[in-house]
Amino acid sequence: MIGKLTGRIDYRAIDHVLIDVRGVGYLVYCSERTLAGLPGVGEVTALFTDVLVREDVLQLFGFQTLAEKEWHRLLTSVQGVGAKASLAILGALGPDGVSRAIALGDWNAVKVAKGVGPKIAQRVVLDLKDKAPSVMAMGGTLAEANGDADAEVIEVAAPTTKPRARAPNASAQAEALSALANLGYGPGDAAGAVAQAAGEIPDADTPTLIRAALKLLAPKA
Repeated sequence: MIGKLTGRIDYRAIDHVLIDVRGVGYLVYCSERTLAGLPGVGEVTALFTDVLVREDVLQLFGFQTLAEKEWHRLLTSVQGVGAKASLAILGALGPDGVSRAIALGDWNAVKVAKGVGPKIAQRVVLDLKDKAPSVMAMGGTLAEANGDADAEVIEVAAPTTKPRARAPNASAQAEALSALANLGYGPGDAAGAVAQAAGEIPDADTPTLIRAALKLLAPKA
């Protein structure tokens, strides 16, 4: 299985890029958000990848973070959600936005993705709600890809990519979730509170997120 590609971008299209890895061109499909974050033609980039293999199809999908890749795999496990719909959801919300929407049960946020109707959006939220905490707690920087023992990493001889920063407070969210779990809060309740707090305070550090989440979890008078 190809879990990560590092190479030079040969060309860019509306929904995919061609990455040259030591003379072999890999066609990699990405969300609009991921494509917008990639460098220009001729520059080196790195993407986590997921492979779709069917009788008549062999496709690669690319992601900037492990969390984005994991959400793609979870989204496509939902009945009625194919790769195209998954990329549309990730393109509209980003991995942090998907985490928040599912943790908060906000299917209307999922519905804004192109081609995703209310029934599918509700199914996504219901089917994946219990899985949101584990994805929110993930890291996901490119440097951490080497820890994926099941993935084949294909790189050019001397890659010059700069490490991609994870989302602004992804690390803080993971640490806040861990702290709330240590305090005895259930994964679902903790994920919902952290997601809501992160949405209200996008640049919050870990202590700020914990305080905000605890206020949300406090019994209402």
